[in-house]
Amino acid sequence: MSASNVCWGIEVGAGAIKALKVERDGEDLRIADFAVVPHKKVLSTPDLNRDDAIAVALGSFMSQYRDALRGATIAVSVPGHSAFARFAKLPPVEKKGIANLVRFEAVQQIPFPIDDVEWDYQTFASDDSPDIEVGIFAVTKAKIAEMLALYGEQGLVPNIITLSPVAVYNAVAYDIAFTAKTPGTVILDIGTTATDLIIAEGGRVWIRTFPLGGHNFTEALAATFKLTYGKAEKLKKEAETSKYKRHIFQALKPVLQELVQDVQRSIGYYRDTHPDASITRVVGVGSTFKLIGLRKLLSQQLKMDVFRYERAKRLSIDGAAAADFEASAPNMATAYGLALQGLGLQTIDANLMPTAVVRQAMWKRKMPWFVAAAGLGIAGGALSFARPLLDSMAINRAKTDSQLTNPIRQVIAQGNALKAKWAEASSGKHPGYVAENMRRFFEGRDLYPMFLEDLGSMFKAAEAYGRGHGLPPAVMVAELRKFETEYLPPGQSFGAKAPTRDPFSGGDRDAGGAPGAPGADATTAGQAGAVKFTLVFDSPQDSRAFVNDSFLAWLRTNSQRAGVPYVIVGLPSAADISTQPIAPPKPKETPRTPSPGAPTSPPRGPSQPNPPAGGDRDAPPADDGPQSIGGPSKPPTPPPSTPRSPSAPGGSSTGQKADVDLDRIAPLPEGILAPPRTDTTYRYTVTWFAQIRPVSEMEKESSAGSTGQEAPQ
Repeated sequence: MSASNVCWGIEVGAGAIKALKVERDGEDLRIADFAVVPHKKVLSTPDLNRDDAIAVALGSFMSQYRDALRGATIAVSVPGHSAFARFAKLPPVEKKGIANLVRFEAVQQIPFPIDDVEWDYQTFASDDSPDIEVGIFAVTKAKIAEMLALYGEQGLVPNIITLSPVAVYNAVAYDIAFTAKTPGTVILDIGTTATDLIIAEGGRVWIRTFPLGGHNFTEALAATFKLTYGKAEKLKKEAETSKYKRHIFQALKPVLQELVQDVQRSIGYYRDTHPDASITRVVGVGSTFKLIGLRKLLSQQLKMDVFRYERAKRLSIDGAAAADFEASAPNMATAYGLALQGLGLQTIDANLMPTAVVRQAMWKRKMPWFVAAAGLGIAGGALSFARPLLDSMAINRAKTDSQLTNPIRQVIAQGNALKAKWAEASSGKHPGYVAENMRRFFEGRDLYPMFLEDLGSMFKAAEAYGRGHGLPPAVMVAELRKFETEYLPPGQSFGAKAPTRDPFSGGDRDAGGAPGAPGADATTAGQAGAVKFTLVFDSPQDSRAFVNDSFLAWLRTNSQRAGVPYVIVGLPSAADISTQPIAPPKPKETPRTPSPGAPTSPPRGPSQPNPPAGGDRDAPPADDGPQSIGGPSKPPTPPPSTPRSPSAPGGSSTGQKADVDLDRIAPLPEGILAPPRTDTTYRYTVTWFAQIRPVSEMEKESSAGSTGQEAPQ
């Protein structure tokens, strides 16, 4: 029988190796063979060398079934706790754009660099919604390489690698014939070290693995009854028939309650993210599901019907082995699902086999065909010289034969006409997409008020900086000149800048403003885009430290806030802040009527200031004055009047004497009069960015916050 019609599903579990050979004959499936090879000790036993134990059991299996494996497809599984299963919603998109969108989502969801993992995905669509859900499945390349090396030492070379919970879902979905109308079902596979929880509902699938399994129950018995791990494992398996049944249940009850709580949390999280979900039953697989009191406790706490997967309904087996297989069937769900994927009958098709290994195996299978083709090429080499000449003559004759060329032209014309009709038909808008786009038109309408609130908070931080450094209240620490925003579409790069030297920390700072950071040249706008901010303000402070400790300090402290739909990124370093000195305008002189005999142009008195160095007192102002938010422009502050010096010429002698007498009787305190504004103003330009967070991420955060629980990963 061809390899496409025969598959071995092999699960290397913590308690045993379970293998199932399935043959396909049309729509019928038959079990050709099966095997259960237990480990000498459960792999969760303390101080046990796991790899050695697997090698021993695998060697025993291969010695018995090596010949039976030849010519068949081989599918193996990775435990759920050693891999990643992540789920996300995609916006309405054409099929050809799904792959790129899923890759972007995979980079965000998988907690490893994308080049360090083997990953695959499956999309789930519903007729009732334009949204597409995607399941992303991944495992590190190091884990795959370690597993293939261990199996290869025993001569086992698989064709398919998938996640154990994916295989369990494929088995149950095929055997019970799941459809989009099947009631919402929780599939619970309680393994030795972890539990896989799969929710199948409305054509969608969701998977979560949490670290609680049969090992925890064994440890509870060992601690309660002071037993060794091996004896506690044996007592757990015999609990149902033991005369100490009630005592065993009391010892297991805390772990059972913890398991039920994890199941409740997982179902609750799924319902929060899928408000229309209807989940009505639980199906349990695996030997641990036989535990005393578990089914009853689950049914009471979840208010659902709880069933145990007992046998494979759509598999047939002949002979005396039928009874043995029926006893092992509850533990063969993973192997069953693996065999289905090898036969092309799976619901989720996720293969994590490295591409290089698949290609190598494919070339190995094709090598005999290449050898045969090479032999035929050598045998026909003698004809290769004459054949091109004969073909050329035949082609030239055919070009002049209208009986041959006219049908070809007609077919080409018909094809072009059909292509044009298809282009016209496919250019129409999908009503579901139009409605969804109209709904999403209002998303982000609250962003700009938040941007302006941030701007006001930054100026308050600048005022606090002035108070902290002893500046008089009358001094304007910073005056707004310009505030611009620019939207950057998804995927656009921004913030590219070479690292500079930070004058305050002494270290290198990139455009992100953090010493030793990887550099902002790799930053791209996310799924919802980004915003570029440009702030221009004036200040009498000639110090980038002032900007760093006020404006930039506020941005760094508030870069990421709960409930805020954007994250501040791409902050500049203090050295990258643009600064420009602005000379103040010359104040208007008030004409005075000189006293008789006084000179028309009195010389400058000692208390009158000189023009600022490097500036032109007659120069016009740099712009139309400071701008304000929500109000009219503030008029320029006139320079304070200069106290008249007793020695200054001009004025009457009576006025001079009065000034001298007044200063002698009631002298003014030092510094009470503000000096004229002759200092240079400095104009600062600061640029930063904000990544807009997707609406789905905000909804997930809001749902997790409303329940008061951490969302399961």
